[in-house]
Amino acid sequence: MSENKQPGVWEGFKAFLMRGNVIDLAVAVVIGAAFTSIVNSVVKGIINPLVGAIGTKNLDNYTACLEDPCTGTGATAKGIRIMWGSVLGATLSFVITAAVVYFLMVLPMAKFLARQAARQKAKEGTREVIEVSELEVLKEIRDALVAQRGPGRREY
Repeated sequence: MSENKQPGVWEGFKAFLMRGNVIDLAVAVVIGAAFTSIVNSVVKGIINPLVGAIGTKNLDNYTACLEDPCTGTGATAKGIRIMWGSVLGATLSFVITAAVVYFLMVLPMAKFLARQAARQKAKEGTREVIEVSELEVLKEIRDALVAQRGPGRREY
């Protein structure tokens, strides 16, 4: 009797790691982390000062007080503060990241895929024209052969 051996855990893990999509995902995560630091630097160095030009340059300082008195910072803070400046900074980071990903990655890839699909469609259209013209040539050859045999003989 033969035993039906199933692959071990180590072999399954090795096969999982060797799939192309796992490696692509790992590369995307590493590049995404590096890209996040660039976007955060742009937001903190350029965007926050521009938005904060009406007041403080640090958006984290923009707050609203729900319960008076809002005094002190950290452990000595009194009152209830809503840190809406931090939310605004995070939102700006997200919007900038989304815009860069869309305009530099998604949009060019969509245009590339559309051009590739148009080329493939054009090739298929050319192939159909060639097939139709070949069919016409074969019909002409058939008609010529029928004409050579004479009017009385019809064999197909």
